[in-house]
Amino acid sequence: MLILDHLYHIYDEGTAMASTALDDINLVIPKGQFIGLIGHTGSGKSTLVQHLNGLLKPTSGNVYFNGADIHDDGYNKKNLRSKVGLVFQYPEHQLFEIDVFSDVCFGPKNLGLDKKETELRAYSALKQVGITDEYFYQSPFELSGGQKRRVAIAGVLAMRPEILILDEPTAGLDPRGRDEILGQIALLKAETGITVILVSHSMEEVAKYVERIIVMNKNKVAYDDSPAKVFTNFKKLEEIGLAAPPMTYIMHALKEKGLNVDTAALNVNAARDSILTALLG
Repeated sequence: MLILDHLYHIYDEGTAMASTALDDINLVIPKGQFIGLIGHTGSGKSTLVQHLNGLLKPTSGNVYFNGADIHDDGYNKKNLRSKVGLVFQYPEHQLFEIDVFSDVCFGPKNLGLDKKETELRAYSALKQVGITDEYFYQSPFELSGGQKRRVAIAGVLAMRPEILILDEPTAGLDPRGRDEILGQIALLKAETGITVILVSHSMEEVAKYVERIIVMNKNKVAYDDSPAKVFTNFKKLEEIGLAAPPMTYIMHALKEKGLNVDTAALNVNAARDSILTALLG
């Protein structure tokens, strides 16, 4: 479990360039949740996730992982980062070995695991993200954008983290690539029960997968609830530069026309069932 307690982060504190990136953030992230962290560019999302595994130190406030303050003297940050894995938006920032398999081996090897266990973990992680054997000994830099993302995710998974944080994992990908990446993450979550924090600026993208949405605005938490409840505020979300999934607008429009549909329906199947019920009584 991760707990953020009155977290503040000010860049260039004490100078004329000082700017508040996080403003009194209080969150509890329990084991096993699939969370969407949403917000427009500059809302504080990336700064927030870099506090979750100690890459940034708060100006004030505390971050607790499994009951321990991660910034206490003597706290093992290396062990923390094997348990709270962060995949950056640009996979080339995390890929550097001569081939794919070696790259994914790097994390578990640094944990001090023996060669056999390291390679078993790397093989398992690559399979989990859908990378086939033919790519194992290719340079990671020769892969497509989507494949690079998968390899970067595998490199974190090979350390067997309790929490997987994905910062804009589908940025720059086409719709098919986005669906493949997110579908693979959803399958991984279902199979392993790992906690997943998916950072995105797209409400539509996360609505299909997550059970909880945290909306950031002006460096604060604006909303923190189930997707259905967050999207009831779609007009206020528009005011902060975000949009609800298209289905939300469709269902609200039908409701305004007098059809007694469920405006909380977020996908085609749920919407179809609600519309048929309303029409057929």
